[in-house]
Parts: sequence; C-alpha cells; structure tokens
Amino acid sequence: MTPAHDPGRVLGSALLTAALDHQPLPAEEVLAGSPTAAVRPLAELGDVEVGVWEMSEGSARDTEADEVFVVLSGAGEVRFEDGTSVALTPGVAVRLHAGERTEWTVTTPLRKIYVAG
Repeated sequence: MTPAHDPGRVLGSALLTAALDHQPLPAEEVLAGSPTAAVRPLAELGDVEVGVWEMSEGSARDTEADEVFVVLSGAGEVRFEDGTSVALTPGVAVRLHAGERTEWTVTTPLRKIYVAG
C-alpha cells in the first residue's frame, strides 16, 4: 500500500534544480560582474521564513538578517567585516547575524536553503 501524499507537508520538490526567477542586484551592492539573485519562500513558521535563495556568478555586498543556511549547490565565499571568511560548498552550514555587513563572491551559481527571522 502506498502512503497518501499530503501536499501540505511537501514544501518544494526538485529544490536542487528548480528554475528560480532571478533579478539583478542593486547596482550599489555589486562589487564585480553582473550578479543576479532569486528567492523562493517555502514556509513561514511564526516570524521565521524558510526558503531557497540563489545567486549567480559575481560579487556583491549585503546587510544580513538573522539566518542559518545550508549550501545546496555551487561555490563561493562569504567574507565578514572582521576579515574572516567562509568557503561556500555543498553541505556547509553558516550562521549570519542581523546587521552584519558581508561580501559574497560566487564562482559557480550558489543555491542555499535558509531559515531567517
């Protein structure tokens, strides 16, 4: 007997390959290249959002929200104001703090699943 599929439980399918609607990043945030980004919210849990985010190749600045994310695919680096950096590869989990200024350099389109509040 095959269990019934509950569409209320499945938040997304093919999250590694699903097409996302990219938009150019604001010019004042771009450091190199012509990066674009896409967001696909999956669920809200109170004041917390769960979703998928992707950035194309390039480099850009950002001001972070409180967030934990896991890289699903791609490669790059996120550099923090204190000079530290994290290499971004599939399987890496990262904690961002609200208000942190970061610089993202993406060498292969980077896709992550995030939990942010």
